[in-house]
Amino acid sequence: MKILDVVPRWYHLAMAMNLRLSTEQTKALKKAAAEDGISMQEAALRAIDAYTSRRREKLLKGIEKIKTQDAELLRRLAK
Repeated sequence: MKILDVVPRWYHLAMAMNLRLSTEQTKALKKAAAEDGISMQEAALRAIDAYTSRRREKLLKGIEKIKTQDAELLRRLAK
């Protein structure tokens, strides 16, 4: 018997994980979620989305900075 025969197919469509938080983190997340009228899961998902989108923005800004500051060097290397 394969695991795919035991676990429903829908389960493999999304990533499931356990998130272990300290007592303080749990309290802070619960409070912030309650203040926003959302679940702790939704608050965590929003935080992950914000973190990952900021990372991409920082990467693109860094690339733009290199393109600007090292334009001459990049032109010479491209030859």
